[in-house]
Amino acid sequence: MMNVDLRSDTVTKPTPGMLEAMFTAKIGDDVFGEDETVNELEDKAAKLFGMEAGIFCPSGTMTNQIAIKCFTQPLDELIADQTAHVYRYEGGGIAFNSAVSTRLLNGYRGIITAEMIEPEINAENIHYPHTILVVLENTVNKGGGSCYTLEQIKPIAELCKDKGLKLHLDGARIFNALTQTGDKAVDYGKYFNGVSVCLSKGLGAPVGSVFLADKETIKYARRIRKVLGGGMRQAGFLAAAGIYALDHHVERLKIDHAHAQILAAELAKCDWVSAVLPVETNLILFDTIAPASAVLEKLAEHGIKAMSTDKHRIRFVLHLDVHADQVEHVVKVLKTI
Repeated sequence: MMNVDLRSDTVTKPTPGMLEAMFTAKIGDDVFGEDETVNELEDKAAKLFGMEAGIFCPSGTMTNQIAIKCFTQPLDELIADQTAHVYRYEGGGIAFNSAVSTRLLNGYRGIITAEMIEPEINAENIHYPHTILVVLENTVNKGGGSCYTLEQIKPIAELCKDKGLKLHLDGARIFNALTQTGDKAVDYGKYFNGVSVCLSKGLGAPVGSVFLADKETIKYARRIRKVLGGGMRQAGFLAAAGIYALDHHVERLKIDHAHAQILAAELAKCDWVSAVLPVETNLILFDTIAPASAVLEKLAEHGIKAMSTDKHRIRFVLHLDVHADQVEHVVKVLKTI
């Protein structure tokens, strides 16, 4: 039986070329700043996004939580969409780590606008938390891989600058967004105070994210990373995978997007599917008439793994370990359910 894992783009295994890069990496103690490969990755990512500096961390949750800690103080408030990963899937870390509150907005598939944000910025009043940060997510996981363009980001950045707010990007799948929109990574540095870049999703690295910001923020971020237990020692083996991913796995994201379109088109034909959200990148969210659990059981009988995100909603995620023949297999199975 052919096996196809569509649960997430985090399930990928390092490619032979990536493994070779990991095995031959030059390493040192990164907590002492002496790991050459980690330093190279941080510098490479920072330059790529037009930022001054970066810090390599084990996960995107950690880079996001460090960013929030860097940009806020207790009794502050951040603004984000109600689907935001930093709010829903980071274990309540905003409150636990930073002691700040969250103002949630109802964007369209996770996309919020300056017009939505402005009226939610609190006036200076002791009864209100101090609004200090806006967090965007690109692509939006709960939005089915929906993308912000730089044209959409620009007015938000201008509003934040005018109101004295910081702007952070949870770039969990930022390269999927860039592949779709055609925007340039280097331009992000013009708009954001901080950017979290995940290497272990669409890019296929086994571990790691990089938080990018100005040098002073990253200096403070190193202290926070240490407190959170994220100071890794000979981390160059992992950083080498990140460098390889940036060099070799960005352009190929177009393949994942094309595969997602094929599956989305087939799902739209299925009479047991009630709706398919618009597909922009490598994520597909679709609603089922029967309980999602029943559909997942049926898919599993044919070697297909997927995830439910609600009682009647399922998510497919395409990635570099899903090849054309596996996509064909899924299409055939969908026709039989």
